[in-house]
Amino acid sequence: MKKTLGTIILLITLINISFSQNLDSLMNTMTTEEPDYATATFKATRIINTHSVEQLKEKHLDFRIHHRFGKISQGPYEFFGLDQGTIFLGLEYGIKDWLTVGVGRSSSDKTFNGFTKLRLLRQSKGSKNMPISLSFYIYSLNVWPFVLQHTRFCAGLRYIQN
Repeated sequence: MKKTLGTIILLITLINISFSQNLDSLMNTMTTEEPDYATATFKATRIINTHSVEQLKEKHLDFRIHHRFGKISQGPYEFFGLDQGTIFLGLEYGIKDWLTVGVGRSSSDKTFNGFTKLRLLRQSKGSKNMPISLSFYIYSLNVWPFVLQHTRFCAGLRYIQN
């Protein structure tokens, strides 16, 4: 009787253990693993004077001031390159986490520019394994200066008398 009772308890314990392991494996297969995206590859949206694959976050606005100076070798008369300096003022906006647009103006040749940067692929591991990040960049330069240089404000106005 004691052997039978011991055997029954042992069987119930083994069945219970195997059943709980099946539930654990079932739960593991049912849960979906989130992809682990790479962040801060370059720490900023720019690398020196060019763009990186990083994007502005959604609804973030970024105002940029870039300075480029002349040659140091021109000496103290040109204040070691500071007198030939050019400046760029830019405004960038993150429409979505994967889409950034921007406009700017440079004192060099009095040019305006605009750009759109679109994230095509994002580096990740886990459920989505992507080994690279890839962004598509569209740049437009000198859109308005040609119109503004050769046209006076008055040329766009008309007066009609009856």
